[in-house]
Amino acid sequence: MLRIVLAEDSVLLRAGLVELLTRSGHTVTAAVGDAGELARAVDADLPDVVITDVRMPPDHRDEGLRAALALRARHVRLPVLVLSQYVATAYATQLLGGGAGTGGLGYLLKDRVGEVAEFLDALRRVADGRTVIDPEVVRVLLAQQTEDRPLSRLTPREREVLALMAEGLNNQAIAQRLTVTEASVVKHSGNIFMKLDLDPTEGNRRVLAVLAHLRSRPGQGLSGGAGA
Repeated sequence: MLRIVLAEDSVLLRAGLVELLTRSGHTVTAAVGDAGELARAVDADLPDVVITDVRMPPDHRDEGLRAALALRARHVRLPVLVLSQYVATAYATQLLGGGAGTGGLGYLLKDRVGEVAEFLDALRRVADGRTVIDPEVVRVLLAQQTEDRPLSRLTPREREVLALMAEGLNNQAIAQRLTVTEASVVKHSGNIFMKLDLDPTEGNRRVLAVLAHLRSRPGQGLSGGAGA
């Protein structure tokens, strides 16, 4: 069971999330509608994980994201799962590359909430200290790579493994998703890191290394998406 602080300005979605989380055995210690209330709720009673929308009052821009980054700076082990209405890779990389904090991080599209089992699994992984990135965000990041980028060195199977790796899946989960052996995933992972000149570390550092590679190439713009 997780103790959760939820920030979502849509009253209907907020109520629906509270109901979903409660029915799943979790406790929502606070359900608030703006970034200021979010900060006060977390500071007053530190939860196991925060779930927040990107856009919050008063300006409905990136208040929720900025609040999440500020909370991570104050509570370095606080896991945070950010929800976005649209694919916005700039927001995703800002959150995941924020530097502050060591707890789990997640960036999911709100549509993912409708896939209840997948959403709850992502929440659990974030609470456990993992990094979770929405598959659609990963797809956009990979699609932005041009033929002259190092990703062109990867085989189709290696690109599949890289995409699942960037979603935060471990080798066992990747093997299950692709219906291959775990040894095969280990081999593909080794090839990926060798071809991309990345450090083959496990856990969040591995996911962040992939993101860093995707966003650091010359000419790589990460403004994809219509906002959050």
